[in-house]
Parts: sequence; C-alpha cells; structure tokens
Amino acid sequence: MTVQWRKLGRVYSADGTQTWARSHAYCPTAFMRSDGGRIRVLCAFLDAHNIGRCGWVDVAADDPTRVAGVSVRPALDVGAPGTFDEHGVTPLSVVRLPDDRLRLYYAGWQRGVGVRYTLFLGAAESDDEGESFRRLSQAPLLDRSDGELHTRTGAFVVPTAQRWRMWYAGGSEWIGSGAEAKPRYALRHVWSDDGLVWPRCGQVCLEPRPGELGFGRPCVLASGGTLHMWYSLRTVERGYDLGYATSIDGMAWRRRDHAAGLKRGSAGSWDADMVGLACLLEVGSEVLMFYNGNGYGATGFGVAVADEA
Repeated sequence: MTVQWRKLGRVYSADGTQTWARSHAYCPTAFMRSDGGRIRVLCAFLDAHNIGRCGWVDVAADDPTRVAGVSVRPALDVGAPGTFDEHGVTPLSVVRLPDDRLRLYYAGWQRGVGVRYTLFLGAAESDDEGESFRRLSQAPLLDRSDGELHTRTGAFVVPTAQRWRMWYAGGSEWIGSGAEAKPRYALRHVWSDDGLVWPRCGQVCLEPRPGELGFGRPCVLASGGTLHMWYSLRTVERGYDLGYATSIDGMAWRRRDHAAGLKRGSAGSWDADMVGLACLLEVGSEVLMFYNGNGYGATGFGVAVADEA
C-alpha cells in the first residue's frame, strides 16, 4: 500500500476568546460520533500559562473542513496538585467500548526541577460522546520504570480479539540543557488483558538514530495482512515531520519515512515548519488524517485524505 495524503486544508485554531483555550489545538484525536453525521476531534487547548486542557471541535463527516461546533468548557481538566497531570492533559487515543462508552488515553504533564517535565499515560471515560470525561485513576496507567523514567506516553491503543495492544513513546534521556533540553525516546510495544493494567516496561520496536529524538504519536492501520504505522519523527534540527513504517507482527518495523506521503507546506503557510502529531480515522471508504502544523498546534490542525496509489 502506497499512500499520498491530499491536504484538504486547515480546520481550526483557537480564537483566544476563552481563558482556558487561549491558543493552540494540539494533538487532534478524532472519532466518529454515534449519530454518524459528525466527527469529534479532541484537542489540547492552552491557557495563558501554557497549561493544556482537553476540549473538542466537531466537524461534518461529509466535509471534515467544516466546523460544526466547539466546546465551551474542558471535556477533561488538569489533575489535582501533585498528580502526574497537574500541568496539562493531552488527548492521544480513543476507543469505543462495547457498551458505547468512550475510553480516552491521554498524556499527563507535570513540570519538574531536575528535568523540564515528565509525561505519563492516563485514562478517562465518557458516557456522553466526549462532552466530558471522568478519570479512571489519579495515578497513571503507564508510570515510570527503569529505562522509562521521564516519558511513557504518546500512545496508540487498540483492542484485538484476545487482548489489547499499545504502541507508545518511552525513555529517560534528555538532549541539551536548561530550557532548551528535549527528551529522547524509543517506540515501544506492550500487551494488556483489559486495556487498563499494562506491563512496567515495553519492548523496543524502533530506536532513534543519531540526530533523532524519537517517534511520537503513532497511529496504526491494518491493510492486506500488513500493519502500517504513521508517526511523528522528531529530530534535533527540524522538529516534527511525518514518518512511516510497516510490520507484519507489530513489533519488528521496517522504516520507510520517504513514503509517509505528507510533506510540509509552502513557505509562509500554516504547516510550513512542521507536520505531525497525526491521527487516522476511517470514514466509510476514506481514510482521513488530522494533523498539527507549525508550533505544535499553535496554528491549529488540518485534515488530509488518503489517495492510494
């Protein structure tokens, strides 16, 4: 399968009118609403202190560039003081459960002293189509462990016939120092019986090469007996670009970043400096990709559709 992503345009960027959502629309995480007519795109919006809260943007299923509604209050607010998500929550992966509840896997941010921040994975559920989410625990599902002391996040979670599986970013290393330091992390894989209790350490699938920081926000699509993964390839010099790899078993991956199919925009455009943090959604016979552009969502998110060659 060779895919070229045809850009449909920028969809939404925070307009600054709400105090909890002054800027950004970070890490778009899309799912089809049960009514079938709208797609709900969860995002992290930032306040004046760069603290993110999860809200949503509804778009028309037949025209995903047309905004049909925007949340006026957070669907998931920050955690209590001292918890792993006290300084921000970022949506990552949504699973619709058999009883029609939604389970959200999200990144929790906590600012640090020895390191700039830690990122661990939390879970919340909704019974009102994502209008609001309630935490399943104030502690993270993926907590720190040896080799993954500061980062266990960026997860894509999917239930299979027997078990649940997750691909995520995990690591302990930092590149640089002070305010410019950036985490370095590998792509890892774990299994779970229920999607809530996960092993303390994951199996490494992909290690960053020299000059690379890691593989963020993976999304996996199965087609023709092969797993296709698009991820955000983060480098020291360029920031985020879209990467791509294929696998048979989901653990041994062949990188084919040249075939990711989505490039940065032209000079001066909203996605000229970055494309990444993408989420795939199958809508009928089409596959949509919601993704961020410049500034980690500072210019909002856009959408592209797959043209298979």
